[in-house]
Amino acid sequence: MIDIHAHILYDVDDGPKNEIDSLEMLRQAAKEGITEIICTSHARHPQYHVTYRKVVEQVNDLQQLLHHHQIPITLHTGHEIRLHDNLPTLLQQQQLHPLAQSKYILLELPSSTIPAYTIEMIRSLKTFGYIPILAHPERNFAIKENPKKLEALIQQGVLTQLTTGSLTGLYGKDIQRLSLALVRANYIHTIGSDVHDLQKRSFFFQSALHYLEKKKEIDTITRLLDNNARVLANKPILPLELDDMAIKKRWLIF
Repeated sequence: MIDIHAHILYDVDDGPKNEIDSLEMLRQAAKEGITEIICTSHARHPQYHVTYRKVVEQVNDLQQLLHHHQIPITLHTGHEIRLHDNLPTLLQQQQLHPLAQSKYILLELPSSTIPAYTIEMIRSLKTFGYIPILAHPERNFAIKENPKKLEALIQQGVLTQLTTGSLTGLYGKDIQRLSLALVRANYIHTIGSDVHDLQKRSFFFQSALHYLEKKKEIDTITRLLDNNARVLANKPILPLELDDMAIKKRWLIF
């Protein structure tokens, strides 16, 4: 399995504090069946910005550590990039990492809003050849209040990444219910852990997949994992036919 959203690098943002913590997290990832991880430390976040060079250096160092401890995981460079008005230029100047050196970027909105210039920035990124994947849309307050707002972004060409912990109930029953509704409405393209530690925000991959299996979403599991592999391989992800009625049936929109 491939995790496309993970805070594994240590002492750089709100993820692990030291090398030992990172190593223990990676051991747990291997136990969950994860074989590839894109390391997506925060960039252009109000509180954190991990530099391009720092990401490269730590990914290389941790990969050597994995080899030394015989942990069968391959790490890749990436960033979780907060929406910013100059992203295409920063990407072109190699100040920000796309996901595993692909055309895909992991784009984070503010937690409570969808800024007015979001669609304009999406169009600009696509003009430069990048495909934004929206990180954890189910946890954005504006989308939670009205999931139709997410549909508008998807129609502009945005892809989405659901968080494993959202499916397991880590963020509460409302977000768990919304997550399943978004899955069933074909609003979700990829899945990632957004892991930060092993205490509160762990990988939860197996638990999330078990939840989808219990909800009879076997085809969804296959599709999400396949799309994660497509991101890593820089291959196209096929668009889905949005099912507006699925949202209306399972999540009230006012």
